[in-house]
Amino acid sequence: LKYASDRLQDDHGIVMEAVKNDGYALRFASDRLQDDHDIVMEAVKQDGRALGYASERLKDDHNIVIEAVKEDGYALEYASDRLKDDHGIVMEAVK
Repeated sequence: LKYASDRLQDDHGIVMEAVKNDGYALRFASDRLQDDHDIVMEAVKQDGRALGYASERLKDDHNIVIEAVKEDGYALEYASDRLKDDHGIVMEAVK
């Protein structure tokens, strides 16, 4: 995805396949797709730390963040301040 054109980095189907294969590929997705719930959910299920490349809005999404910290507790670093104060999310991160 890194070497794809801007147009294809904004293609939902291509980016979805890329993040299913390597969640960290989210870093090369367009801003629009870094704010796409389905794309980001797939990315963090594959690699929790991909949360760092999600939009601010999705870093504050409970479902996205809980999946990210389930996959990698260190993903808590990228969660919104509000969710860093959420008992359930922090408990999941420290398991």
